[in-house]
Amino acid sequence: MQPNELPDSPIAPGQVWLVGAGPGDPDLLTRKAERLIAAADIIFYDALVGPGVLNLIPPGVERVGVGKRSGRHSKAQESINYLLLAAAKAGRRVVRLKGGDPSIFGRSAEEMAHLGREGIPVRICPGITTASAAAASGHLSLTLRGVARGLTLVTAHLMAGEPLALDWPALASSGTLGIYMGRAAASEISRNLIDAGRHPDTPVMVAVNVSLPTERLIRGKLSALAFLVQAVSDKEPTLLLIGEAVVDHGRAEAQGNRALLSA
Repeated sequence: MQPNELPDSPIAPGQVWLVGAGPGDPDLLTRKAERLIAAADIIFYDALVGPGVLNLIPPGVERVGVGKRSGRHSKAQESINYLLLAAAKAGRRVVRLKGGDPSIFGRSAEEMAHLGREGIPVRICPGITTASAAAASGHLSLTLRGVARGLTLVTAHLMAGEPLALDWPALASSGTLGIYMGRAAASEISRNLIDAGRHPDTPVMVAVNVSLPTERLIRGKLSALAFLVQAVSDKEPTLLLIGEAVVDHGRAEAQGNRALLSA
C-alpha cells in the first residue's frame, strides 16, 4: 500500500491520521478528510477547526479539544504528542484534526517524529490552507504573470518576548506575501517591509475568519496596515496578504469594462 492510500477501512486500530480541516467551511473539506473523520473513534482538534467541520463528527466519537490560539494555549505541544501516543497505543483509530493544511504551520513534523519514534504509523491528509481560501474569497490570484512570480508564506506567531526576526529584505522583494497570525504585529510588519524597500502603496488584504459566515476582507495599502487591523479582534483568526497581485480582479475587470462603455 502506498503512503496515504485509503484502505477499505480508512483507519487501522493504533494508526494516526493528521487531517487538514481547511479554513473553516465544511464544504472545503476534501472527501478523504470527511471519510477519515467518519471512521475515527477519537478526534483531537485545534481551536481553528470550524464549527461546521466539528458538526460532521459522528455521535459516539470521543472529541478532545487541544486548541492552540495565539497567546492562549490550552495544551502544550508536548502534551498533545503524548495524548496522541497514548490513544494510538490503546488501539484507537486516531484523527488529529488541524486547521488549514497540517504541513503549513501545523507542527505536523513534531507530532510525526514523536509518534514515529514509538513505532506508531502516521499518515497525512492535506487540507486547503487559509491563503488559498482567502484568495478565492477576494477574487485574486496569489501569483500573477509578470507581477508576482512567487508566493512566500510566513508566520508572525511568536513566543512571549521573542522578536519578530524575519528576513525583511527577502520578504520585501518577494512576489506575494502571506503572513499568518499577523494582526498583532501589523505595525512592525508594515514598518520593516517599507524600510526594506517595499513600496508604501503596495496593496494589502486583511482576511478575517476566512470562509466562515463572519468572513471579512479589508483592503488597503501597506502604509495603512496598522490602521486596517484596528477593526479586527485579537480573537479573530487573521491572515495578511501583501503584494501587487492582491487586487480584486473581478472588480478591476468590471471597472475596466465600465470605462470602455463610457468612452
